[in-house]
This record gives sequence, C-alpha cells and structure tokens, in this order.
Amino acid sequence: MYKRVLLKLSGEALSSPDAAFDPEILKRLAKELKEVQKLGVELAIVVGGGNFIRGKMMAEMGMNRAQADYMGMLGTVINALAVQNALEQEGVQTRVQTAVEMQKVAEPFILRRALRHLEKGRIVIFGAGTGSPYFSTDTTAALRASEIDADVILMAKNGVDGVYDSDPKKNPDAKKYDTLNYMDVLNKGLQVMDSTAISMCMDNDIDLVVFNMNEPGNIVKAVRREVNGTTITKKK
Repeated sequence: MYKRVLLKLSGEALSSPDAAFDPEILKRLAKELKEVQKLGVELAIVVGGGNFIRGKMMAEMGMNRAQADYMGMLGTVINALAVQNALEQEGVQTRVQTAVEMQKVAEPFILRRALRHLEKGRIVIFGAGTGSPYFSTDTTAALRASEIDADVILMAKNGVDGVYDSDPKKNPDAKKYDTLNYMDVLNKGLQVMDSTAISMCMDNDIDLVVFNMNEPGNIVKAVRREVNGTTITKKK
C-alpha cells in the first residue's frame, strides 16, 4: 500500500451534464477519500477547473492566454473549496492551499506547512495550479507530488479505466496497457498528461496510476495497488 499519495482530480469529474457540481458525486467522493484516510495514508489532492473554464481553449477563441489561464486557476480554487466542504461534512480534517494568495479563502502554498498537515493526517487540497500561466494542472500534480515526495500520482479519470493505444470511444479494438514506462508514453504520443508533466514524473521517479474514478471503491483499490488501471513507471 502506498504511504503518501497525490490524487489528481479533473474538474469534469465533479460535474454532471446539468451542473458544474454534482452533490451526489461530491458526497460519494468524500466518503471514499475518508476511507483512504482511515487506512493511514497521507493524501494530497490537485483539482482541475475544466468544469468552469480551460485556459488553452479560451486562448484558441482569441482571449489572451495568460489572462485565460488565471481565470482557470480561479476555477480550480472553487473546486478545491467544494471538495473541502464535502470532506468536512464527512468529518474529515482538511486544508486548502493556493498558489495564488487569497488569504480570506485559503492558506498560501507553503511546502513545510503542507507536509506538517499531511503528517497530522489532514487531507491537503492544492488549488490555483502552479500560480503561473502556461502550466496545466497535470504539471501542477507532478510538481506538488515531487515537492511533497509522494509515492505515486493517482490520475482519477472520468469514465476511462486506463491508457489505450487509441481512443476506446472511437475504436472498439483499442488496446489497453496494463503497464508502461514514461519513455513509451512520450515516444508513442499517448495522451495521459502533457509532456512537461510526464517529464517531471520521470525525472523524479514518481509512479503514475491511471484509473476510472466512476467505479465505486476504485480510489481505495488504487491506494492498495489493486485497481484495474494502467501503471506508468520509470522502469523498463
């Protein structure tokens, strides 16, 4: 079982077709994360903001890229607070830390403070990405996992149970990988994370597990190394 874990959640994973937040999804997620905490695992979370806005997409529509990315960072903070609220309704102690300071809303990201929270059994939720434009929340996950010396990044996907050689929604014969190494991901151009994030994971020797979060119990299984997903490592 992993000891210290960084969970990467997409913004879309918190939403439904009718709303940016689905209360049932948040409640189910909070209950499962509480089970992870009960195992004695130190858990940090990086949450995306795609249920509100994607900076890259807005830039393609003509908006200034830096401005669009800052808007996306604010979306991740909203999601971080939503996850925090759902966890605290389950009696779980949490802290939200943001890369862009907003003291009335959350703590600023301070590495030593984040580590102390983890050691005390609190779930730490990182918002506002890296605090700089042009970096995705995938890169944020790789950066924060490296900083807190996490054993693994758990990539919780919305309805996708691993990494395939082509899009399984378009190609019924798509092949799923059980294991990969980071060079395979880069050389084959597999859409797991952006190349900056993949390179950072490889350089810092952090494993990456891609799995379907929509299946109940999968986050706990991923922490126990029992999930049916794809594991990406530096090893050949």
